[in-house]
Formats: sequence, C-alpha cells, structure tokens
Amino acid sequence: MKTINFNITALEAEYHELSEQDKALVDAAKNATRNSYAPYSGFRVGAAILLDNGTVITGSNQENAAFPSGTCAERSACFYAAAQHPGVPFKKIAIAAWPSGKEPSQCTPQEWESLFQALPISPCGACRQALLEYENKYSDIQVILFGREKVYIFPSIKSLLPFSFVEF
Repeated sequence: MKTINFNITALEAEYHELSEQDKALVDAAKNATRNSYAPYSGFRVGAAILLDNGTVITGSNQENAAFPSGTCAERSACFYAAAQHPGVPFKKIAIAAWPSGKEPSQCTPQEWESLFQALPISPCGACRQALLEYENKYSDIQVILFGREKVYIFPSIKSLLPFSFVEF
C-alpha cells in the first residue's frame, strides 16, 4: 500500500484584481442571490454561467418544504442554459453566497455587499457532477468562487472533483 497525493491548483485573488469580464460574471452571480427562495435555510446562493456565445445565464437556489425537491443555484443555471441554448458550451461559472436570513429588499446597497460570505463557498457534489457532464461534453469550465475577502479561480470543474464519475 502506498500514499498518493492529489494537488489542486487555484488562483487566489481579490475582486478588484479580476478582469472586467470576470467582475461582470461575479456581479451577475451576486445579483442572482436576490432571486433565491431560501425561507428554510436563509442561505442565498447565486450562480452565473458565461456561455461560449457571450450569453450570461443566472440561477439561484430554490428551496422547498420537501427538501429534496429544491435545487441549487449552480444546477438551476446550468440546466436552464442547456435547455435554452442547446449545444452552446459553458466557458465559466461564478458563484456567490450570503448566509443572512434578511430579504434583499430589507437591505441597503452597502449592507447587502457586506452580507456576502467572507470566503468563497464551493458547489455541492451534485452540482459538481452536473457541471462536470457539460464540461466533458464540450470543454473545461473555469470556476470563479466569490468571497468578500478572497476569490478562488479554478481552471475546471475537474479541479473540484478529482475522482469524477465520467464513464457511463
């Protein structure tokens, strides 16, 4: 028996260091959190996918009292993108979250900015698998995880799911 190591490489940046295109994608993800329906967890997540044709598709988490019936922001965005833009590869996805139970309408713009996670969150396993299948179908999807203090940029979904299930 031997020990093996798997290394995952990511860039760490601050929001102001992002390209204008990446800032716009992060801002779309942040704005998508306003559309979250999170009455149970109070945890709002937004995702924005940049398609190869330049279109940006957003999604937000949608909860339901029958908890498995809800969906995450990432899958909401990726399934909508695939349904409305079939055959168009995904280039990038940005994800942002805030854990406050406050409704967006109750927040001032300055307060709203301060509610986002200080450090980025990453997609759940189900979202990683869903995105991975689109990555395998087309090409690598860059992942931008937003936090107020740090932004992590991964070169692909595979970076987040090193033992991926891709052989069906």
